[in-house]
Amino acid sequence: MNEEKNKRNIEVKDDIKEEKNNKKKSKKSSSRKNSELEKLREENEKLKQELEELNDKYVRLMAEFDNFRRRTLNEKADIIKNAGEKILLELLPIIDDFERAIKANEKIDDAEHLKEGFMLIYDKFVKMLKKQGVSEIEALDKDFDPELHDALTKIPVDDPEKKDKVVDVVEKGYYLNDKILRHSKVVVGDYKDDEK
Repeated sequence: MNEEKNKRNIEVKDDIKEEKNNKKKSKKSSSRKNSELEKLREENEKLKQELEELNDKYVRLMAEFDNFRRRTLNEKADIIKNAGEKILLELLPIIDDFERAIKANEKIDDAEHLKEGFMLIYDKFVKMLKKQGVSEIEALDKDFDPELHDALTKIPVDDPEKKDKVVDVVEKGYYLNDKILRHSKVVVGDYKDDEK
């Protein structure tokens, strides 16, 4: 019986040891689970904070872009509104010259002086246009080019070399820098060989 008692005592001791071990394991796994859970919570908080920061940056960026767009539209409207101001300021002295010429012409009987005065004003006006990038399209005696010229009519010519060439310019054409501002209105030569 003693032996049996000893055996039971050993079994009970083993059970107690096992239970203690299980509790230790349980504590270890629970503490491990707690530490993992804590890490996940910390990571979750970090992600929430990053999301808030990114959202804040996004909202600020959108507001900044909206301000930029509005500012650009206002600047564009101002440019369009005041685009002609520079040219108009340069036209005013020419108008002044015309007014002076009209007053001076009331007292002058000599047509030569009139011509001279008007040529001075014309030259001033052409210089102002050149300064703004306006230049004349050369057309007379050039090959007819539908990109540059509008043909008003064709007239017969005696010289075969004048066939399909501009023989008269009714209204001059102009470039604004490299862009055609106005096409030249021209008369084109039409040579017909009578021998046919």
